[in-house]
Amino acid sequence: MKKLRFGTIGALAVAMATTFAAPVSAESLFEALEKAYNANPTLNAARAETRATDESVPQALSGYRPTVSASGEYGAQSTDSRARATSMGVTQKVRSSSETNPASVGITISQPVFSGFRVKNGTKAAESQVRASREVLRNTEQNVLLDAVTAYMDVLRDDAIAVLRVRNVDFLEEQVRASRDRFNVGEGTRTDVAQAEARLSLAIAQVNLAKANLNASRAVYRQVIGTEPGNLRPGNPSAKLVPNTLDSALSAGQTEHPAILAALHAVDAANFQVKTTEGELLPTVSIQGSASRSWESSSTVDRVDSASIAARVSVPIYQGGQVSSRVRQAKETLGQRKIEVDVARDQVRAAVVAAWGGLQAARAQVEATQAAVEAAQLALEGVIEEQKVGQRTTLDVLDAQEELLNAKIDLVSAQHDSVVASYSVVSAVGRLNAETLGLRVAVYDPTHHYDKVRDKWFGLRTPDGR
Repeated sequence: MKKLRFGTIGALAVAMATTFAAPVSAESLFEALEKAYNANPTLNAARAETRATDESVPQALSGYRPTVSASGEYGAQSTDSRARATSMGVTQKVRSSSETNPASVGITISQPVFSGFRVKNGTKAAESQVRASREVLRNTEQNVLLDAVTAYMDVLRDDAIAVLRVRNVDFLEEQVRASRDRFNVGEGTRTDVAQAEARLSLAIAQVNLAKANLNASRAVYRQVIGTEPGNLRPGNPSAKLVPNTLDSALSAGQTEHPAILAALHAVDAANFQVKTTEGELLPTVSIQGSASRSWESSSTVDRVDSASIAARVSVPIYQGGQVSSRVRQAKETLGQRKIEVDVARDQVRAAVVAAWGGLQAARAQVEATQAAVEAAQLALEGVIEEQKVGQRTTLDVLDAQEELLNAKIDLVSAQHDSVVASYSVVSAVGRLNAETLGLRVAVYDPTHHYDKVRDKWFGLRTPDGR
């Protein structure tokens, strides 16, 4: 079996090398992936979502901590009273009035003691949600990097096809000129000229279509990677990261893919949510203390100080069936999360099988189209020589050129598919990330933000200063 070759006749490397005059400054596939890793808005949004999810843990932990509230009151009070007083048998009307400005301040502290294990289970549920969000972030990173590979290779493919189309126009223009020359000297026919001109017109239309496709690919490249594509080096398949067999790929996918791991963490979160809701049926215990001071509470009292402390026990007896319904609802959600694990496993398995089949097909296509290009090149050269001695017609030359052009375009597409399929396999098994690829970037660590906010008791600023 022939060894796979990249960069042979009609391949991406040849087309790109002839297109760009400064290969030294050309950008590599890995450099494009580094740009996408740092600047892709979809990936940055997923990181922000993970940081937001981190805050669910300190929110759950707040159930262990006391709550403190202060109150104050100030007002004006006017009283006017009339009464009758009897002294020594004489009754008199007595009138009195007062103006006061009552004010008070107070502080109340409440410390939870027991809440039916709701805080404990709620914290565990929040921690499981954080772990699930990290796996979702890993999956988003995979998708973005695969999109970046695809966008990079699409630009290479469409640029190479455009170059081949332009070369085809140059070839056909020469054929039109030669056909006209032969017709003028009586060695050709008007039909030969018309056939060459028809092929040239079609080729010009195909050049315009190829340029439109290239512009669309460049726009997607800008969207995914964040910069306009410049001089791009040919991309190579990710041979080192692709498992050796389909079975090993399937095994790796079932144990490493972030979509499956995220679904498993979601099951844990749902399980703890059931326990948290059940805790609402248990008693709660808290200690509450308060202190207050009031001024001018009456016309005869200038100041009153008071303080109290009490233990409070609340035992739920009947809540109208609401809590019971929410417990049943949480159990159904738990069942749903368990089913979603099986769904994720099936999806990963299907993705691995599809990607593996695509890679094998692309490799075979590369070998077949390489042989087709070589054969079509020899056939074209032979037909041109035979035309010179009158054994072939202009139509034969045009057909041979079209076959060669199609073979070269097929080779370019096959090499594109081979590279994309190899990275698709890596993504399907869950290994397409900055670390395994060895990208020269500062790898985003989601635990850095989590560690800073987990035990914060107060503060409005985010760890990055916002």
